[in-house]
Amino acid sequence: MNTARRAAHRPAVLLIGLMLFALGGCGGGGGDDTAAAPPTPPPTPPASGRWTPTLNDTWQWQLNGNVNTSYDASVYDIDLFDTPQATIDSLHAAGRKVVCYFSAGSGEDWRPDYAGFTAADLGAALDGWAGVRWLDTRSASVRNVMAARLDLAASKHCDGVEPDNVDGYANASGFPLSAATQLDYNRWLAAQAHARKLAVALKNDLEQLGDLQGDFDFAVNEECFALNECGTYASFIAVGKPVFNAEYAARYQQNTNGARTALCAAAEQAKIRTLVLAQQLDDSYRYACP
Repeated sequence: MNTARRAAHRPAVLLIGLMLFALGGCGGGGGDDTAAAPPTPPPTPPASGRWTPTLNDTWQWQLNGNVNTSYDASVYDIDLFDTPQATIDSLHAAGRKVVCYFSAGSGEDWRPDYAGFTAADLGAALDGWAGVRWLDTRSASVRNVMAARLDLAASKHCDGVEPDNVDGYANASGFPLSAATQLDYNRWLAAQAHARKLAVALKNDLEQLGDLQGDFDFAVNEECFALNECGTYASFIAVGKPVFNAEYAARYQQNTNGARTALCAAAEQAKIRTLVLAQQLDDSYRYACP
């Protein structure tokens, strides 16, 4: 079980995605009026001691089961707690970068540090996720737990982190969270990660991409093509920050009426690194767009 899947009560679909991709690979045969993808900018010089992801990076995402380390991917996104140190070390020995996943906006009652949350920190249950509750991200004790998780990521030699569920304000969390409190928390997470020389991903939270682009090093997204939301990532792509996208729909797995072919064409045009995966993120199905 993991909370990588975007929580229920997602924000309304952002129509700007339709504008970017209606003429792209998913919509049919682009003509002379097809919107051009933004040019690839020169690589950003790395911050001192910190990995800088690039648009050329490929990725693998597995949060459940023994990690399959055999894929030719430059970045592996894996669970912070469940992944043995030996697996991280073997990935590094093979020249891979390692991103460590944890939930920053929800408490999972099976995690070893769950007792660090107070009763007041725990809000509404996440629909469809047993044992998972939204967190009050304004809380000092919540932030202390997250700081310790970032310390763990640094101690395990992760190159970056993927904090999940960082859009509680847009969900029925049980707390009076707002866009302003979410921006404060997400910027705090990014600053804390950077202080530990960790790259940090912005997970989903599409409505705040423009505000947070300067704070985060890359993005991880679920189903932006299926939901016609990928156009919102143009601000990341334009400055050379990669977007790692996962799609789960059966039509992509089965390539129904060429759906996966069109998906990959659109992903290539948008410079978004796209995988078609099983929703369980257990390596039971994987297709990487070229």
